[in-house]
Amino acid sequence: MNQTTDWVKGIANTTLFVEDLAAAKHFYQQAFGLEVFFEDGDSAVFKFGSMLVNLLKVSAAGELIEPAKVGSRDAGSRFVFTIEVDDVDAMCAELSTRGVKLLNGPMNRPWGVRTASFVDPGGYIWEIAKNL
Repeated sequence: MNQTTDWVKGIANTTLFVEDLAAAKHFYQQAFGLEVFFEDGDSAVFKFGSMLVNLLKVSAAGELIEPAKVGSRDAGSRFVFTIEVDDVDAMCAELSTRGVKLLNGPMNRPWGVRTASFVDPGGYIWEIAKNL
């Protein structure tokens, strides 16, 4: 085993900074059909399989990352979360019934994956994908 990486067990949690916690929480409940796993006055946590996604108010984020600065939503997208699905087109239809508007897709990508993307209220990009 590579000694430099055997301590890495996987990504257990990711924290997303959000301006409007109530809107983000509602979106995650509607779009993903998930129940809140944990919440307090500053955050709401959702369980995606074995990974937790913590939605944290921007006003509480500074304490977590000081002395680093919290970036604004308007700074632009810097990453994409990808969820594997069985049928991208069917999932797009389902997301539409949940009020989710697609940014793009469904489309076949040159690297052999069918994808579609949407954005959450915090400006984070989510992609659904299926290998062709």
